[in-house]
Amino acid sequence: MNAVLIALLVLPLLGAAVTLAPVFGTDGPTADRRALRLNTAVTGAVLLLTVALAAGFDHDEPARMQATTDVAWIPAIGVRFHLGVDGVSLPLIVLTSLLTFLCAVYSERRLPSGDGVPTARSFVGLFLLLEVGMLATFAVLDLVLFFLAFEIVLIPMYFLIARWGSGAKAPAANRFILYTLLGSAVMLLGFLLVGSKAGTFDMQALAAAHGSGMSHTTQVVAALAIMIGLAVKAPAWPLHSWLPDAHTAAPTVGSVLLAGVLLKMGTYGLVRVLLPVVPDGTTTLAPYLGAFAAVGIVYGSLACLALARPGAKGDLKRLIAYSSVGHMGFVLLGIASLTPVGVNGALFANIAHGLVTGLLFFIVGALKDRYGTADLDTLAGATGGALYGRAPRIGALLAFAAVASLGLPGLAGFWGELLAMFGAFDPAEGLSRPAFVTYMVLAGLGTLLTAAYLLIVVKRVCMGDPKQPAPVPEVADLRPYEAVSWTPLAALTLLAGLWPALLLGLSDPAVKHLLGGG
Repeated sequence: MNAVLIALLVLPLLGAAVTLAPVFGTDGPTADRRALRLNTAVTGAVLLLTVALAAGFDHDEPARMQATTDVAWIPAIGVRFHLGVDGVSLPLIVLTSLLTFLCAVYSERRLPSGDGVPTARSFVGLFLLLEVGMLATFAVLDLVLFFLAFEIVLIPMYFLIARWGSGAKAPAANRFILYTLLGSAVMLLGFLLVGSKAGTFDMQALAAAHGSGMSHTTQVVAALAIMIGLAVKAPAWPLHSWLPDAHTAAPTVGSVLLAGVLLKMGTYGLVRVLLPVVPDGTTTLAPYLGAFAAVGIVYGSLACLALARPGAKGDLKRLIAYSSVGHMGFVLLGIASLTPVGVNGALFANIAHGLVTGLLFFIVGALKDRYGTADLDTLAGATGGALYGRAPRIGALLAFAAVASLGLPGLAGFWGELLAMFGAFDPAEGLSRPAFVTYMVLAGLGTLLTAAYLLIVVKRVCMGDPKQPAPVPEVADLRPYEAVSWTPLAALTLLAGLWPALLLGLSDPAVKHLLGGG
């Protein structure tokens, strides 16, 4: 299985290298089709390898690191090429492979128009390089490798926004790269402090030591630096301001991967690195992380309510971006509780957010392609968009994704947020229970506000009288390539909601192992 895990990283890297070779011909449209087919073939092969990895995973021991490779890479500073998966990382690897394949299928029929880019080869090369970085982030077990994988994704995503985006794409891309690079630099300082004090960058060895050999002050300083760097990518309030602009400007597939995978890299790092490696420093900072999470939940919901009201000229992509700030606040709150229940809820909410928000961005991207705008007032008009009557399949999927996002029981969005609030209700020993109960109450208020703005969106876009003049040109209903790209996300949203043990059975032993110093 270690060969399968290595192949997961090598295959898209080779695919990206192929796009640099003159193998697609000189005819523009034909070369574009070949490049896009290569993208679908490579990401499809990666998805099949991921399925094989999941099938070969020992589900009786999800806390044990499996499919491992551990060889010396830079002996002078003790950096090792160390890979492996456990019950925490495996679901994220599967999610990443699935979303990249679905985005590749979607792009084959709906390639975003590039600004000055003559062929699809550049898009495919950057797309596959992005997949390498995302998968590697969840597979590596060395702090230096984690930093490198964390950084690999920045350049491809920057160009996907800056060259294939729309609107104010250059400022949005610049803000994205500036925020994330500065956050990564601060995170690297924390990694170097840990490595210099512990004598190793190996994440398994550091987790087993569970902070021994590092003073409390060292742990607090390292935890603060790592937390800030990862919180930028999460994104945690108030370090979130790059996200709405990036989502608004990004092409559809860029928004899907940004919300579905890149945000998870920050929260995954908090669980994989912060909790087991510097536990004392994390305990000291957890109340502050919980406070920022609770504020982010309410803030994101209020921002969405402001965008959803009639006359606000709110952009639907921007609204969903702000909703991500609120949803990821639940993830951060669960992690801040430092309890198995809360951290399991955070990991479940990670996957649920990737599925549901990925589906939402696909749908809103399709509406923008049809109408030429994602402005909510334009889509809704004076009497409502009447999407149920004009494009019933798209309307039904939009309503399904919205109620999943607001946490309807039986769908994926419910369990993670519930468990995160349970964790805050009874936090780990050493944390202030009154403070965390206050955070839980704020999070509960956030769920009500979330339901309010999502139901407003559904009412304005989906309801209305289809016999009235359309506020915008008539919309085509669900197309075959869209059905292929979206149906797996809707099905998995339902499956995760009805069978939460599918994910919790994997994560729970691994989380207890990490919290206990495994």
